[in-house]
Amino acid sequence: MDIKLDEGYWFGLGVFETIAVVNGRAVLLEEHLKRMEKGIHFLKLKMYVSKEKIVEYLMEHPMSHGVLKISVSDENMILTHRQNPYGDERFQKGFRAKFSQVIRNETSGFTYHKTTNYGDCILEKRKALEEGYDEFIFCNSKGEVCEGTSSNIFFVKDKVIYTPRVSCGLLPGIIRDYLMRREKIVETVIYPHEISGYEECFLTNSLMGLMSVTSLDGYTFPQRTIAARWNQIFWREME
Repeated sequence: MDIKLDEGYWFGLGVFETIAVVNGRAVLLEEHLKRMEKGIHFLKLKMYVSKEKIVEYLMEHPMSHGVLKISVSDENMILTHRQNPYGDERFQKGFRAKFSQVIRNETSGFTYHKTTNYGDCILEKRKALEEGYDEFIFCNSKGEVCEGTSSNIFFVKDKVIYTPRVSCGLLPGIIRDYLMRREKIVETVIYPHEISGYEECFLTNSLMGLMSVTSLDGYTFPQRTIAARWNQIFWREME
């Protein structure tokens, strides 16, 4: 693999997308490419990613339950693939989560784009796994709940779904947007001390779809019905 040593390599000035592949098709590909285009514009990169290039790559590397990763910087476009580690068995187990001690910077433009400047997320994800958790959840400088290291977070109370506002400091996820278009979801400010008032919690990202959170910071959520229903709907639509 020939990689040019541009500012993406030296300083993390690049963007990437991680996309689920089902039966040879990239799930919500157009939505991913639109978000990548916004990131390219934000960083003023010169590279362009075409849908045709992605489709051609997937034809050359067929996958039934896989992952496509697109990484772009000023002088590089790298496509890689692997198996998707998530499935029904993982969903049935659910995630244990904990609040991170690292503060999410809601004032930085990098927070709102999927860039390769991703060190906080990688290190905190590793730390979560080392401590026996599946995910760490970031709060911002005001103490407001934001997102996970690789996920958006949702809470449920009285059958109403709540999620942090984008302005709290989070990446607008592809599955988050999918749900927002199909379900009445209240965007609001949520604080860690309020989580015991919710009956259910779940996470979303492009590889796992929806994932129930069984516990967060020691509080166990009694339900997981909303996440189970929407996870089934989502993957059925994507087949």
